[in-house]
Amino acid sequence: MTDRVRRHRRTKILATLGPASSTPEMIVQLFHAGADIFRLNFSHGAHEDHARRIEMIRAVEKKTGRPIGILADVQGPKLRVGVFQSGRVQLQAGKSFILDQNKAPGDTRRVCLPHPEIIDAAEIGATLLLDDGKLRLRVVHNRGDHLVTEVLNGGVLSDRKGVNVPDVV
Repeated sequence: MTDRVRRHRRTKILATLGPASSTPEMIVQLFHAGADIFRLNFSHGAHEDHARRIEMIRAVEKKTGRPIGILADVQGPKLRVGVFQSGRVQLQAGKSFILDQNKAPGDTRRVCLPHPEIIDAAEIGATLLLDDGKLRLRVVHNRGDHLVTEVLNGGVLSDRKGVNVPDVV
């Protein structure tokens, strides 16, 4: 039996699905509360999880007889560091930290930066921001195949955190 829902409004309501809202019951609740479109954040979660969410949304669509939009939110390219032996390290302000091309897990002294274009373009004095700017490094040497930096703002750096290079073209 279909549950025909009529909506006479010009505004669409978008609901983001995540771990707490990805059950068939919750999707039905969100739909009946007014959600017209469900957003799936592909920056998080596995493709299999997203496929299950899509199946659940399509089941609600079939049951209600109303088209439901799905927005697949994919992040653009993001520059990231590699991984660490323990999953994370504590960087200390004033200490040296190396960004290199070695794919081996990093430690408190170094980590892989799998973007040779950054190393090629970075000049002495350039700032690198890690983990959405929470950590700040300054390039003190460019050795051609790796950067030696000084940690200006320390903190925890974990696997695959983003790298932003505001001083580098």
